Amino acid sequence: MKRKREEKEAAAEKKMEIVWQTPANPPEKHDYIFRDGRRYVRPYYFEFISHVKNRWAGKTIVNLFAEEFKGRPYDYYVSAVKCGRIQVDGEMVPVSYIVKSSQKISHFLHRHEPPVMAWDVPILDKEDDVVTVWKPATVPVHPCGQYRKNTVVGVLQAEYGLAPLFPVHRLDRLVSGLLILARNATKADLFRQEIEAGKVQKQYVAKVVGEFPEDEQIVDVNVNYNAREGRSTAEVGNSCDGSSIKGKTACTKFTRISTDGIHSIVSCKPITGRTHQVRNLF
Repeated sequence: MKRKREEKEAAAEKKMEIVWQTPANPPEKHDYIFRDGRRYVRPYYFEFISHVKNRWAGKTIVNLFAEEFKGRPYDYYVSAVKCGRIQVDGEMVPVSYIVKSSQKISHFLHRHEPPVMAWDVPILDKEDDVVTVWKPATVPVHPCGQYRKNTVVGVLQAEYGLAPLFPVHRLDRLVSGLLILARNATKADLFRQEIEAGKVQKQYVAKVVGEFPEDEQIVDVNVNYNAREGRSTAEVGNSCDGSSIKGKTACTKFTRISTDGIHSIVSCKPITGRTHQVRNLF
């Protein structure tokens, strides 16, 4: 059943129109396809732009990519230059082309974003310089990794024409909750100053298995975030015994709201703000 479903989805995706895009192209409503409770993005080619650094100058375009971007084989870059997927200053160049400092290099890549759940991103409050929304789980806040359009910022731009938006804080992709976005850089900076001054606090509510202790629990450990793998681990150690503790300090207060003996509803108040902090402490 699973294999048949995957084959069906793959066939449907092949029928989707491939679209050429650049960073200047905003997400639009017709970019999204809803199927089986998921939000898909039509495949597209995206222009990744970089400018030649001084240390890159004097290298051939192919050697530059092969030495600086080692995620793909040399032959790929030769082919990409020949067919125009890699361009310099908007023009096709030969594989022997020598790059010069400050030139614009464009690399057009086929993007096939992972699907997210097909939940809406409802606007709870909209003011001249602030918008507050309900972020659904599975949807990242802003473009990152494999996601660009399947993000809260992308959906708000496509469906409500809200742009630019500046996330004041963020929630992990798998987390749902209130999300505040500033509508200009000045307001965003003001919010950041208030957060740093401790005037704004976050609170999470989690459902956990088991009967959580009635008394407030304070957990103070280190969270070691691996950006490459996109996951974190909690590190506990004692500096007195010479053990090496990795990660950043993370302190969280947990308070039981209710329990039925099988599950508990718990209030989680992070004192620090680390990636995956709350998730890794249960």
